[in-house]
Amino acid sequence: MKKKFVITIDGPAGAGKSTISKILASKLDYIYLDTGALYRGMAYKAVKFKISLNDVSALSDLCSNTNVSLKSLGNRMKVFVDNEDVGEKIRTEEIGMAASKISTYSIVREKLLDLQRKAGDEGGIVAEGRDMGSVVFPDADFKFYLDANLEERIKRRYEELLSNGVNVDYEVIQKDMSLRDAQDKGREIAPLRIPKGAIIIDSNNLSIGEVVKKMMANIQVKIDFK
Repeated sequence: MKKKFVITIDGPAGAGKSTISKILASKLDYIYLDTGALYRGMAYKAVKFKISLNDVSALSDLCSNTNVSLKSLGNRMKVFVDNEDVGEKIRTEEIGMAASKISTYSIVREKLLDLQRKAGDEGGIVAEGRDMGSVVFPDADFKFYLDANLEERIKRRYEELLSNGVNVDYEVIQKDMSLRDAQDKGREIAPLRIPKGAIIIDSNNLSIGEVVKKMMANIQVKIDFK
């Protein structure tokens, strides 16, 4: 492949976007951009300093006084908040819920939009999130929408957390994911939706390998056609 493409993968929480995106980026020798980590980074600082997630003025001040940056390490980009590598600190359910909440505010989305777009300036990127193909990269070369039913996504997230040694309650995961779905799909600004021209992949009965194979097949077809 001579041209380096912009590939987007959107979908609801727990659909497998992160895992699939990392594998796809590795196969293509592309950079993996976890855009959700940017919002989690902002949410991490808000929670750390006990800033109300309902206080727009306080969140505006937070955005003005927070330096969020991306650094390319290998084939992925890591998020730094005020030069702190937030790493696994942002991977809790609490931060995930907070990120979903603050992503409903235009002030937060505007702060992070340019950062995301600049990451894709030169192509060679697999970007996953909630509005990658619809808002951030509407002209992406390839758009995918990865979906799965709610119960399947709850099960996957529950098993993922358990495998990482996190003691979680299934009913808590169920409640949080249902709420996150409502927030992501119901927000006025850049709600979760299927991007125009996206290839929809229902992963309910597919393995990770099968999903990646489907994506690679679609990418290859378009490359050959060109």
